[in-house]
Amino acid sequence: MKDLYPTFDINNMSTCHSIKEVFSIDQFSDYLPGNPKTTTVHRHSFYHVTYFISGGGENIIDFKTYKIMPHSIFFMRPGQVHSWDLDPSVEGYVINFAPTFFDQLQISSSLIDEFPFFNIFHDEQKVILPDDQKDEINNYFQQIIAESFSEISRNSQISIAATILQICALASREIQNKHYFTENNFNSLLFKKFVEQIELNFLEFKMPKDYAALLHITPSHLNFVCKQQVNLSAGEIIRNRIILEAKRLLVNFNLSVSAIAEKLNYHDSSNFVKFFKKATGHTPESFRKQYYGIQH
Repeated sequence: MKDLYPTFDINNMSTCHSIKEVFSIDQFSDYLPGNPKTTTVHRHSFYHVTYFISGGGENIIDFKTYKIMPHSIFFMRPGQVHSWDLDPSVEGYVINFAPTFFDQLQISSSLIDEFPFFNIFHDEQKVILPDDQKDEINNYFQQIIAESFSEISRNSQISIAATILQICALASREIQNKHYFTENNFNSLLFKKFVEQIELNFLEFKMPKDYAALLHITPSHLNFVCKQQVNLSAGEIIRNRIILEAKRLLVNFNLSVSAIAEKLNYHDSSNFVKFFKKATGHTPESFRKQYYGIQH
């Protein structure tokens, strides 16, 4: 079935500075005219980092609308549904990179997933930098641009990868005081394994007891860990992931509600409709119409 919205790979993007299929960086003044389809709903198969120096608009990531402010950074992981409405005068940078960019340099791409804004259960993907860090972050992006102008040798690629990690680390420090995650200990590692299992199994397993069994712990301990890490129950986390997938499918007009229910392993579509309405306050069809601004 043809998707209503496309999935973009890095080699689909018009870019001034790139390493084929794994990395690109551009200023908005080049990126936006070259990639007009990014204003409509789409997905990325890559990580996407945008830094706004000036200008405004809206950035819509997985159905959440963020106001764009000067010196804000947005972080997106592969697979998210995205669109934006930007002021024509917006200035800043766009970095796209595939996990394989790090892996081919023998830098583990799993490092990227350690940053909270790349975690599916971190509910903020926008970071506003304080005034005393604006020069530092600007320098990082300019360093990457400079490396991209030169012959992109292996050493240049390593420098680019290291600078991307510095950008992520700087932004991550800004959100540490919000306590989205506790320090790296046994429970945080257990929570990470739980998240990984949800990504692998949410279409089949929808109950906390199923994941507790996979992790060889009790459901009550799993619930304790989830509450400690993100202040949500295990059941809420599982349901939120199913709802997110349902929303991603619902913005495709070519899929009926019953077809979506089947994809999500609901054999009776009425049960899916009840589940979705209880979680969101909308029926699947009303959510779809509201998203596209269709009047009843």
